[in-house]
Amino acid sequence: MNVQRPLWASTGVKDPALPQTLYVSELAVAQTVNTMPEKTLMATAEEGGINGDRVTAFYDDAESVLQGLEELGIDFDAVTDQLESEGVAKFIDSWQDLLGTVDDALKG
Repeated sequence: MNVQRPLWASTGVKDPALPQTLYVSELAVAQTVNTMPEKTLMATAEEGGINGDRVTAFYDDAESVLQGLEELGIDFDAVTDQLESEGVAKFIDSWQDLLGTVDDALKG
């Protein structure tokens, strides 16, 4: 049996000029766990949910973009490693903030 591990996507849009659901509608595919914030979940529901897979049909385009980055001397692996490291650090910081908030509430 071939069991795929789920991918994880954190999909809170930071730029107010972008649609609240941008990363949800563009990243929703099978075997993906989405950790969207509540306001993103509500916006997705208000807009009618997900309208299908917008990823797998564009593999060839993505491969072309990655090739172009390589030709420009951009190390995609280094960039994604840095983003992953920074993202994990932000999740840890958020978790510590949450623990502090809960601890303060329990003491209060």
